[in-house]
Formats: sequence, structure tokens, C-alpha cells
Amino acid sequence: MTIGEKIKELRIEKELSQTALSKSIGVSQKAIDYWERGVNEPKASYIMALVQFFELSYNEFFEDIQISDKK
Repeated sequence: MTIGEKIKELRIEKELSQTALSKSIGVSQKAIDYWERGVNEPKASYIMALVQFFELSYNEFFEDIQISDKK
């Protein structure tokens, strides 16, 4: 699973639109869309905001995420 897939999964579990999530963490809806589609990945500060918003630990957030080595 990618970070984007995890964000989408968590968002859908909470029955949130991309717009609702974006407003909750202070980013644009387009940023959420790009993250979910893998166009880019959120900065660390937004990952922190997502972890807090979804009330997860970092371990829970990253437990099934495969980190890619983009070089």
C-alpha cells in the first residue's frame, strides 16, 4: 500500500470527501487528490496533521505502507 492509498482508505472509512479532509488539515482538495493518486506525497508536516486528524500513532499510519525508493 502507498501513502496515498492509506490516506484514501482512512478518508473513506470516515466517510469524508476530499474537500472535507482538505479543510480539516489545511490543504487544498487538489493536494489530497494528488496524494491519493500518487502524483506526489505529503510533506512531513501534513503527515503529522493526518495522523492527528485520524487519531492514529505513526506506527499505525505506516504499518502497511511500502516506502518506494525514488532516485
